[in-house]
Amino acid sequence: MLNRKYIPILVTFGLLAAMFAAGSFRYTGFFSAQVLYNLLIDNSFLIITAVGMTFVIISGGIDLSVGSVIALTTMLCASLVEQQGWSPAVVIPMVLILGSLFGTLMGAIIHYFKIQPFIVTLAGMFLARGVCYIISINTITVTNGFFTKVAQTKVILPGGNISINVIIALALVLAAIFLAHYTRFGRNVYAIGGSEQSALLMGLPVARTKILVYAFSGFCSALAGVVFTFYMLSGYGLHAMGLELDTIAAVVIGGTLLTGGVGYIAGTFIGVLIQGVIQTIISFEGTLSSWWTKIVIGLLLFVFILFQRLLSERRITLKT
Repeated sequence: MLNRKYIPILVTFGLLAAMFAAGSFRYTGFFSAQVLYNLLIDNSFLIITAVGMTFVIISGGIDLSVGSVIALTTMLCASLVEQQGWSPAVVIPMVLILGSLFGTLMGAIIHYFKIQPFIVTLAGMFLARGVCYIISINTITVTNGFFTKVAQTKVILPGGNISINVIIALALVLAAIFLAHYTRFGRNVYAIGGSEQSALLMGLPVARTKILVYAFSGFCSALAGVVFTFYMLSGYGLHAMGLELDTIAAVVIGGTLLTGGVGYIAGTFIGVLIQGVIQTIISFEGTLSSWWTKIVIGLLLFVFILFQRLLSERRITLKT
């Protein structure tokens, strides 16, 4: 009676519940509201980045530039606010627009020049990371009153508190769910990911949709960069190094097919939380290296990719 397309997200949610339950039984203090809140606080920028990546992967593409755009955003925020004396009211909207334009440019190149997204976004990754070092090779500390106030502000909730970053991330997740499932743009993204040729034959605006997908990913990366600046209170060219791989892992673990056409924003959100639970369990254990996080995530990726492959083959078999 269960629709087959909901199986990956249910498996992901079941895994999150099982891991959280295992941690609660093994470690004193693990089962608490503040531990859950800390998962959101520490991974708010990853949640934002993964939302944009989910749209890209559903459309059948990939974006390897997200980590570099985050680093570039932190450098621009830090250098303009601290060294040039610009107002945050000007800097923050500006970097969001720049991130969107950067994504738009990559999307246009991908579509109109028929170049693989992997290559275009790889070039974007190197470009954004390189610009960071043109700005400065050193860390730029942020002491601006607005940034420090946002970083230190806590929202009191039952059992603990969260930061402003969490509110921004959750608001984006809700907006993205609406955008993906209740708008024409979202339906077009799924259609293009399922079959771009079929979408063209149906008269859907493929070019505009693909460009907007990468523009939205660039916007999410820039927003994640702003949130990361609030979190770290610094700009540095090595910030978010390798984050694009963590983002892709969260999206895949969340049930989105790398081949496109299938995926859920809610699943991606759970995928990020799974990574956070793994890190939390390792920190509670105290005797394990942080590299075990990568090992466990790698194993989960193998399992979920094989699981998706089996589901895809069964779907094809049922159709034939």
